[in-house]
Amino acid sequence: MYFYKAADRKSKEIVPGGIIRTFWGDNTLLSVVDLGPNVEVPLHTHPQEQSGMVLEGQIEMEIDGESRTLKTGDIYIIPGGIEHSAKTSSAHAHVLDIFSPVREDYKY
Repeated sequence: MYFYKAADRKSKEIVPGGIIRTFWGDNTLLSVVDLGPNVEVPLHTHPQEQSGMVLEGQIEMEIDGESRTLKTGDIYIIPGGIEHSAKTSSAHAHVLDIFSPVREDYKY
């Protein structure tokens, strides 16, 4: 299968108020992320490199102790093994995350 519709994909809740829809190949995994208002993805780490872009809204992201407010169009790149977290304020955010290699725990 080569083509997908994100809206048709079953979702998975990763934190309360935060859902993902994932798509993967052999080497990369894309995660369409919807974060409701006042949602927090706690500080965590994983071995995969994570790149992402805020598609709509804004998030407060911390990477390796550095915090930034990211808005629509902003991009981040997180090397594997680096601690990071994200949270929204009073509005929702829509984000695209890309993981390499594939996160097996995000395949469902």
